[in-house]
Amino acid sequence: MALPSVATAVPPALLVLAAAAVAALTDRRTAHAAGFLATAAVLGWVLLVPSGAHLATEFLGFEVVFFNVDAMGRLMGFIFALIGTAAVLYAAYTGARRTTVAFALAYVGTSLGAVFAGDWLTLVFFWELMALTSTLLVWEDGGKAVRAGFRYALLHGIGGSLLMAAVLLHYVEVGSFLFGEASGIAAGLPAALAAIAIGVNVGFVGLHAWLPDTYPRPHVAASVFLCVYTTKTGVYAMARAFPEGNLWVAYMGGGMAIYGVVFALLQDDMRRLLSYHIQSQVGYMVAGVGIGTALATAGGLAHVFNHILYKGLLFMVVGVVIYRTGKERLSELGGLWRVMPITAGAFAVAALSISGFPGFNGFVSKGMVTAAAHKEHLATLEYLLLAAGVGTFLSFMKLGYYAFLQGEVSHRVPDANRGQQVALLAVAALCVVYGLYPDPLFAMLPGEGASEAHPFTLGHIAEGLALATIALVVFVVIKTPLKKVPHVPDVDAIYNPVALYGTRALVHGTTDTYAAVDRVAVTLASTASAIAREPRTVIERWLVRLGRRAPDAEEPLTLRAGIGTSVALVVAFLTLVLVALSL
Repeated sequence: MALPSVATAVPPALLVLAAAAVAALTDRRTAHAAGFLATAAVLGWVLLVPSGAHLATEFLGFEVVFFNVDAMGRLMGFIFALIGTAAVLYAAYTGARRTTVAFALAYVGTSLGAVFAGDWLTLVFFWELMALTSTLLVWEDGGKAVRAGFRYALLHGIGGSLLMAAVLLHYVEVGSFLFGEASGIAAGLPAALAAIAIGVNVGFVGLHAWLPDTYPRPHVAASVFLCVYTTKTGVYAMARAFPEGNLWVAYMGGGMAIYGVVFALLQDDMRRLLSYHIQSQVGYMVAGVGIGTALATAGGLAHVFNHILYKGLLFMVVGVVIYRTGKERLSELGGLWRVMPITAGAFAVAALSISGFPGFNGFVSKGMVTAAAHKEHLATLEYLLLAAGVGTFLSFMKLGYYAFLQGEVSHRVPDANRGQQVALLAVAALCVVYGLYPDPLFAMLPGEGASEAHPFTLGHIAEGLALATIALVVFVVIKTPLKKVPHVPDVDAIYNPVALYGTRALVHGTTDTYAAVDRVAVTLASTASAIAREPRTVIERWLVRLGRRAPDAEEPLTLRAGIGTSVALVVAFLTLVLVALSL
């Protein structure tokens, strides 16, 4: 079954953005219904629209393709619409306001616009709108989310500006914004700027602190949306920019994987722990794109798909815990499996999936990336990814142990409500289905890399079990000392104060300098005017100040004709110079 030709000309982003407008203008129930129907409709559209469907037009005088359907766009659009549908359902039963849903749908719509873009200019256009809508989603909950959202917006604004610069330089080199006119972004400065700009979105080490700073702040339903779209759209853009790979990018991915998992292991705040794991898991995707072989790229994109499922599920689980208990910290929880068995079961599926345990979807895509690193003899990268795998098991053993296993619940806590259960169990089922039967996912992956994937070999299964066993032993050893580790600051503890006080010093320095120049200019102008009117009086006053003349001296002071006017002109000229410099 194919879509009518009229339907293929309607960008899916517009449908979701229209639902966002409906949500903003109607009541809460209608807002959630509109969001659910719109994202479900996009899911159907993505499955039925023929490859090659596109909408070419002109934008700002340039040839652009407002949307284009190819294998990579279809994969991203499918998983974006799928998790969007589940997230809207979850939000409806988790107390999300209609404004939260409106901003979330706007965020989903702009993300769809970015991944279905057919050229760099359109991608940047939706990229910037995505940053705006996600900032509004963060701000909507108020409180601490406002300052976090401001920092988020500032960093993403810088990243977007760098991406725009990269795209313009690419245009100068290539003469076109269209993806088909060049293999990736132009080499040299455009590629370097694009890597840094996209690195903000994917969470390069040093550019990542917005993740744990922002995602724990807003409403728990908003966090489910936020954990999906920005970083994965970044991976999509990275794959577009570097279709043949880049080793610097690959090793940065390995660094992200290990850095994120170490900091996740040290967290007490559940959503902050999950946020660091976004950086870590996106590291696998970035590594796959950076390696650049068919298997590695397919593995990176497969991990995008799988990560969205289990990470969305993890944020839903943690959201239910917060929704029911009002507690965000592991140190305040314990024993929840006894009163929240469905939520605990969903957590177990998500934790095994993200950790890469055999039989769950993360096992399939993680294995593709590590196998590609091994095949290309990138031993250091392979060991980084394997070590991050052990750390992932450790992190979720910690979260599961302290939230669900240890201790007793002092009072009755309700399990997830009916709507939450539907969302949790549906996504959990997909994690298992794609873990046991990944062929439908392989069929959607671009290129031929999926044909090289052999996830269920004895060696790969043994590797997954070995990582889990090592992690279990290590967790038993470090469990008690880990509780005593104090808060470990991240890089934002350095650059946030530097940015604040550096900006303040710059503003004060500029304004104080301007004020000083202004005072001198006014003084010189006043002096010049006084000299022109009464040169004798002014010079006598100067001589008195210099001690060259007694205040009561009576000897006459003679001036040649025109000297006063000349001095006045000189002073006036100096005044004009100072004013010009101040401007």
